[in-house]
Amino acid sequence: MTNEDLEKLMKDAPAEDAENTAEEAAAEEASAEEAASEEDDKEMRKKELKAALEQKEAELAEEKDKYLRMAAEYQNFRKRTSEEKLKIYGDAKADCIKELLNVADTFDRAIAAECTDETYKKGVEMTYNQLQKAFEKLGITSISPLGEEFDPNLHNAIRQVEEGDFAENTVCEVYQKGYTLGERLIRPAVVAVKA
Repeated sequence: MTNEDLEKLMKDAPAEDAENTAEEAAAEEASAEEAASEEDDKEMRKKELKAALEQKEAELAEEKDKYLRMAAEYQNFRKRTSEEKLKIYGDAKADCIKELLNVADTFDRAIAAECTDETYKKGVEMTYNQLQKAFEKLGITSISPLGEEFDPNLHNAIRQVEEGDFAENTVCEVYQKGYTLGERLIRPAVVAVKA
């Protein structure tokens, strides 16, 4: 290698270095721009994902609210239906019992009537006792308020009596027994009250 070759190499080297440096700077600049663009893309993607997440959370909250409302509505429906069934059952039971009360009244009159045939009278009493046991099983109690204070909620006064050994406003005669089904009045007692 001659001096000329060396000189030539030296002359070409700074130009190549300058070219390499310019290329490297351009590459670094492009890389920096690319990195900045990637960072911007990442930030934008984060914002998009965050907005999508917020939207999905809002939709989830809305669906959860709908579910809770529907569950509460269903619970209210079940409760209301259960109460209606109990009421309907109670009404049907009361209607049936009202019809049987006439039979009980007939038995009361038959037992009170004079009868010379003891076997017949005993048969009537046994049948009446069976009816009373059936009433007990159903929760029916009779109201026979003789000597009690008159209560317009339980008694139906059809007459006032002036004389007698009873205190004022007291039931002195019972014409027809009253009946209750638990706390519910089926039929008021028909009575006379001391005035």
